[in-house]
Amino acid sequence: MNRLLAATAAVALSVALPVVQASTVAGVALPAPYPTCPVVDTYWGVKIEDPYRCLENTADPSVQAYMKAQADAAAALLARLPGREKLLKRIQEIDDEVPAVVTDVSRDRSGNLFYEKRLASDNQFKLHMRRGFDGPEKVLVDPEVLAKATGKPHAIGSYSPSPDGKRVAYSMSAGGAEIGTLHVIDTGTGRELMPAVDRIRVGGAQWTEDGSAFFFSRLAPEWEKRPRAERFLDNTVYLRRLADPAHDVAVFGPAVHPELRLARSDRGLVSLVDGQPLATAAVFHGVSRYRSLYVSDKAALLAGKPVWRKVFDQSAQVNDWAVHRGWLYLRSAKDAPRFQVLRLALPEADLSKAEVLLPGSSAVITSVAAAPEGLYVTRREGTTERLLRLPHGAAPGAAPQAIALPFEGSVSVADADGQLPGVVITLSGWTRAASYFFLGAEQATPRALALAPVGKYDAPPGIMAREVMVKSHDGVEVPVSIISRRDIKLDGSNPTLLYGYAAYGIVDEPTLNRRLLAWLEQGGVFVICHARGGGIFGDEWHQAGHKTRKFNTWRDGIAAAEWLIANGYTSRSKLSVLGGSAGGIFVGRAVTERPDLFSAAALSVGNLDQIRSETRANGAGNIPEYGTVKIENEFHALRNNSTYEHIKPGTAYPALLFEHGVNDTRVDVWMSSKSATRFRAANPAGKPVLMRLEYDGGHGVGSTRTQAQQRTADRWAFFLWQAGVPEFQPKP
Repeated sequence: MNRLLAATAAVALSVALPVVQASTVAGVALPAPYPTCPVVDTYWGVKIEDPYRCLENTADPSVQAYMKAQADAAAALLARLPGREKLLKRIQEIDDEVPAVVTDVSRDRSGNLFYEKRLASDNQFKLHMRRGFDGPEKVLVDPEVLAKATGKPHAIGSYSPSPDGKRVAYSMSAGGAEIGTLHVIDTGTGRELMPAVDRIRVGGAQWTEDGSAFFFSRLAPEWEKRPRAERFLDNTVYLRRLADPAHDVAVFGPAVHPELRLARSDRGLVSLVDGQPLATAAVFHGVSRYRSLYVSDKAALLAGKPVWRKVFDQSAQVNDWAVHRGWLYLRSAKDAPRFQVLRLALPEADLSKAEVLLPGSSAVITSVAAAPEGLYVTRREGTTERLLRLPHGAAPGAAPQAIALPFEGSVSVADADGQLPGVVITLSGWTRAASYFFLGAEQATPRALALAPVGKYDAPPGIMAREVMVKSHDGVEVPVSIISRRDIKLDGSNPTLLYGYAAYGIVDEPTLNRRLLAWLEQGGVFVICHARGGGIFGDEWHQAGHKTRKFNTWRDGIAAAEWLIANGYTSRSKLSVLGGSAGGIFVGRAVTERPDLFSAAALSVGNLDQIRSETRANGAGNIPEYGTVKIENEFHALRNNSTYEHIKPGTAYPALLFEHGVNDTRVDVWMSSKSATRFRAANPAGKPVLMRLEYDGGHGVGSTRTQAQQRTADRWAFFLWQAGVPEFQPKP
């Protein structure tokens, strides 16, 4: 076999490996690890042994029985921690003092509001509609009705009202799977207007101006019968007319327009441009931050015969844009690592004639949005985001108007419409819960939207946030946010939780999770490491923790842990580390590289086996972030960043809690079961390794209030147990 190609053959081993017996922790028997079933793959001349490949076959009855036994044992052990029930009760008390949580606010062209809302008495978010800002509201969609009827938790994935607000399209899925059905209802009567559409994974509906039709994306027919790595490929965008729901027309996608040479993992989003004879097709190249954009004649698209013309591809380094009739605004990292705003005239949409409207600077431009009165831009300056407004037609380089906000923190535009004056914004901070505001076209300051009553813990007293810079392994300074009670002492005695995500250029924006108060009340400290791979300093920060530079992500985490210990916030025996999904790399590799730094770690729905990552259903779309084994230097990077590959026998690892929803369609559950099993086998007499599996859960999106409360209590009780807090120590 040519060593310049990644080998596709897998060779089973017959060598005998030691058998690890069951053990007992705190009076609970932890089942023995699954018997080894080793396989060797060869990539670029390197042999990679995978001792638990068979755990990837989650349909195997023996694998299912093993996972269930491990899940039951973890649940029994966590339930035995003495302080766990009291902690859960406190979390529930805090939640009960939150009158309502509101998210995902939008408007129709009449100014009516739509939003998802969960009252203190609710277990799940429900879709609401309100007549104007201050009129009566009503529930349009209640997932709890389905949950009671089926015995499975249901959640709304996305929704989209028609321009006139008379109809709303929404997706619904069960058990955390995030793959479900698309529905359209009449907002006046609640009546279903068409048969539900299955095979809906991401995206909602993009309506035509008159609300008679919409565009939507759908998985390929019989997607679930395909080989695992191909299940989410070949998404197609369809046009559906409500008057003819049986005859959808395919208008965009890899299989529809081969002349565009789209990758099978590309996904399109088609919409019409108000006031222009144009339609757009935005292309998402897996998880890549850089998008492509195509345009077609609007009439041709509505006739089902679009001819797409490329405006730009990924080389333009655009990942956000806004349209207002005669202008297309682009947020681009091209020649501006902290982003700049370009402007193109429509309908020509010629990138070669782009004007630099707002040049790049030391501040990071974080988003653009358009309304009739002008362009809205959010920009991060230090640790604070600002909201700016610039009139349409302003000269390039003109100074935008700075909008005065009620408090400093994170600001985002939740809803903007090119034909609807004003914008809805959301504000939040590390010590301030998120709130929605409306900024009118002529207003200099926003007004609060009374979508939820003021809660007891919206701005809790006695807590504070600190922002520090920590030198990493190569001298680069990394931002770290520290949330704690004001009265903590820097004597190394505080149970401390270090959190990191750092992927896809995503930023952990300042926001208050009220449940965190239960941790802080235990004397705990919560720390966010804004490691490379995230986007706090723009595209350059993302690229510094991307693919072959991904090692900077977990090395930044190690540096933050060392800094916290050196500066008296905590000690090795009281420091825990947490990360989820892509953040599993942050946690897993920090733990395998420096197990001596931590008392415990929680790896939640973690991407832990990087070498096998692209074999999962969601794997191809993630190659732009992590790389592929088919390219030699990227294979070596994947190997270096794989937690599973770096688990070494005889190592004293921290106590480990693996959290995963069995129905996860983003990161397969075998990522956790394989890694937990290998950790346990590596040091059978070491600290506990638990698999906390939810059989009515997935990646975490759509979790019910009860599920989130239980998960939080288990996680924090586990950390406090391992930190030696007396109230959480099980009796011998």
